[in-house]
Amino acid sequence: MDERTERIMKAAEYVRARLGGQKPSVGIVLGSGLGKLADRIEDAVAVPYREIPGFPVSTAIGHKGNFIFGRLGGRNVLAMQGRFHYYEGYPMELVTLPIRVMKVLGIEYLFVSNAAGGVNFDFKVGDLMVIRDHINLLPNPLVGRNMDDFGPRFPDMTRPYDPHLISLAGTVAAELGIALKQGVYLAGTGPSYETPAEYRYFRMIGADAVGMSTIPEVIVARHSSIPVFGMSVITNEAHDDYAEDYENNGDDVVAAADAAADRMTRLFSALIARL
Repeated sequence: MDERTERIMKAAEYVRARLGGQKPSVGIVLGSGLGKLADRIEDAVAVPYREIPGFPVSTAIGHKGNFIFGRLGGRNVLAMQGRFHYYEGYPMELVTLPIRVMKVLGIEYLFVSNAAGGVNFDFKVGDLMVIRDHINLLPNPLVGRNMDDFGPRFPDMTRPYDPHLISLAGTVAAELGIALKQGVYLAGTGPSYETPAEYRYFRMIGADAVGMSTIPEVIVARHSSIPVFGMSVITNEAHDDYAEDYENNGDDVVAAADAAADRMTRLFSALIARL
């Protein structure tokens, strides 16, 4: 057995045992400051990453580092309360390991979220942006020997974010009175925040929001034909016309995400209930 597959299977076996054999139908990845959605999961079972064989440990600000299993929107969900990032020094195999573990455990959908800077001038702090496409400036997680058990060598990325889920989210949001934006998410390596010139460049090439995560997980999910719904919480206005004393601050990003997390939680819960 491929050593990568062996790592995935051992981790999945451990998590499955902790869940008493129950199967999650929806996987959720919670970004910086967005972990409070996990508090809404009913009958929750927490599995710390540090206890899972072969798993890395999340070190990023606002990432608690647990799998949370339980009920949300009337379905069994498995939420990542904190993700792994390339900038933490992990190879892409480990950054995306949880997605393949969730695939083995049986998820049918993947919901991803992140805190992002809004390079679109129309975006304000606290906006929720449905991701309709992305621009990847991170290493592709599928580089290397293909994992044939999970998907093809050259997976299609024409629709990385599921059109039906995007449409359904618009309907659900209107019913809940939650305003949504739509846009293109760009991910770079980090961990340094981008320069004003980089923000201007990203806007010129078609990005609406910028961050340091999410896309590797989406690529791996689509490799395995898992439908994906993505959302960015706009936590700072990533423009290039700052005041002299402006400074990007990680704590401020987490605080802004936390303030918007209630709306995202309501939307995710209602959307999952419609699947």
